[in-house]
Amino acid sequence: MGLVKRGAALLGAGLLGLCALGGQAEAKDKYKIYLSMSYIGNDWQGEAANMVKAMAASKEMADKVDLQVQVAGPNAQRQIQQINAMVQAGAKAIVVFPISPTALNAAVKNACGKGVVVIAYDGEITEPCAYNVTIDQGEAGRVTAEWLAKKLNGKGNIIAITGVPGTSVDTLRTKAAKEVFAKYPDIKIVNEAVGMWSQAVARTELSKIMATRKWDEIDGLWMQVGCYTANTMQIEAGATPDKLKPCAGEGSNGGRIQMLPVGTEVEGANGTYTPMAAPRISYASPPYSGGLALKLAVAKLDGKDIPKHTVLPLPIVTNETIKLCQEGSWAEMKAGCNAFKPSLVSNPGWFASIYSAETPELGLSAALVGQPEN
Repeated sequence: MGLVKRGAALLGAGLLGLCALGGQAEAKDKYKIYLSMSYIGNDWQGEAANMVKAMAASKEMADKVDLQVQVAGPNAQRQIQQINAMVQAGAKAIVVFPISPTALNAAVKNACGKGVVVIAYDGEITEPCAYNVTIDQGEAGRVTAEWLAKKLNGKGNIIAITGVPGTSVDTLRTKAAKEVFAKYPDIKIVNEAVGMWSQAVARTELSKIMATRKWDEIDGLWMQVGCYTANTMQIEAGATPDKLKPCAGEGSNGGRIQMLPVGTEVEGANGTYTPMAAPRISYASPPYSGGLALKLAVAKLDGKDIPKHTVLPLPIVTNETIKLCQEGSWAEMKAGCNAFKPSLVSNPGWFASIYSAETPELGLSAALVGQPEN
């Protein structure tokens, strides 16, 4: 919990500027839109918040949107209270990462009844009046588990590191993955831990597990977040890159750089943030989902029809499809690059699946510092 509170404090401080996107006089003519965040103790949430900020600051939105941000932490009751307060304060729309798919339903229904547009991103809200922007979380769990099972030829001991408990994201991914593994009686989940979608938490939990095991007793890993860290820990334990265990997991940039062939020239590569030909399948809930949710909310407020559930393409990268971005431009991403040089992205835990044809406003600067393309 200390990690969560520290993350909330740091991100909360960094987001204070969002509350003042325009002066009071200007705000009167704008849509008052709130970003309601729950758990923020990981790289993904901060990046997603940056992309919401960037969308609000884009030339298409800057004159329309007065964006304000509130962080509830992993506390459903607090998020409910904040949503109710947002409605009372005159919110026109609420873009929300929900801590639970069901706990917020009454507050969301009340908001809808007052004419407020409510759009959830990444995690889902089951209240029928809400809109949702997500990947197919079940597909994410299923595809990655199937890859790992095939990579292991249907047998072996694996470690599973899950996400934030109670969210639809974690529940659906984990359920789908375990259904796949259940089809392979010779695949055993020998250890399981909660990783909170954090490289730091993944390291802590893996360290506990490996205190009683050896890496040669493990054949593979299924991790919602942590493959970069798992590879790093194996190298620290004396493994060579050709002995790294197959890992099905997140779309962190560090993990993708590790997937590149050994010897690939990569500006800024250092330590274990370097090409290793690490056997991987890398997927992600794209962090642009919050920015797209904001864009859809404005479209709805402008009187346009939007889908009740926008299902985003699942970004999947394997050793066969990894492609390094040289400059990190939006056009380059459109052409298919999916990993960024460490000289561009210093944080290996940062998520690389930031491209969408639906959000030309959002590129590398949006994800890194909240600045739109235009």
